Amino acid sequence: MLGAFGRAVQLLFSGNKEVFFIAWTSLRLSLVSVVIASSLSLPLGFLIGLKSFRGKKGVIAFLNALIALPTVVVGLLVYSFISRAGPLGSLGLLFSPGAINIGQVILCFPLITSLVYSALSRLDRRLPETLITLGAKHVEIFWMTLREGRIAILSAILSGFGRVVGEVGVAMMLGGNIRWYTRTLTTAIALETSKGEFELGLALGLILMAIAFLVNFTLHGIIKHEH
Repeated sequence: MLGAFGRAVQLLFSGNKEVFFIAWTSLRLSLVSVVIASSLSLPLGFLIGLKSFRGKKGVIAFLNALIALPTVVVGLLVYSFISRAGPLGSLGLLFSPGAINIGQVILCFPLITSLVYSALSRLDRRLPETLITLGAKHVEIFWMTLREGRIAILSAILSGFGRVVGEVGVAMMLGGNIRWYTRTLTTAIALETSKGEFELGLALGLILMAIAFLVNFTLHGIIKHEH
């Protein structure tokens, strides 16, 4: 085991182009997915957290149900839409980075929305009213409210990133694990381990662990700085 670990570390520092291409593909796809999901989640989380409307409990329950969806189920649903026999088959999205992005957005959207909603619902209810009294417009109220809950919101976004960067079902089913195109850290680990290339799989696993630690240390540092 120690020998395999040593060879994996050596592989990382050897400058293997494929290893770093796989790592970059995972990061790029995950970042794009989280940016898209966050642009949708923040306004919706704001609406659910600070507004009262009919069916609010049902929306929250639906979001919580989506969080629990297995990644392979999300992959299957998206696959049925973008495959050649599906309604979006003509777009040619299957086995492309765009297909992975669609699946990952669906995965992290409900998680980020739910966490943003929870964060904003704990804010002082008088904040929007105070801002309105001071003459703030709707966009200004939105950004000021997000600023007040920025730490919890950032935590929600990073949680969404962690959700997609380590998943394998969506990336495998929708991306196809194509070398130099859609191969990600998780799909490559699964492939190399099944082939008996344990050292390469372990090297990729170390990169994935490093990303996870970096995300957590970044969040910890931001929280410590704010306090």
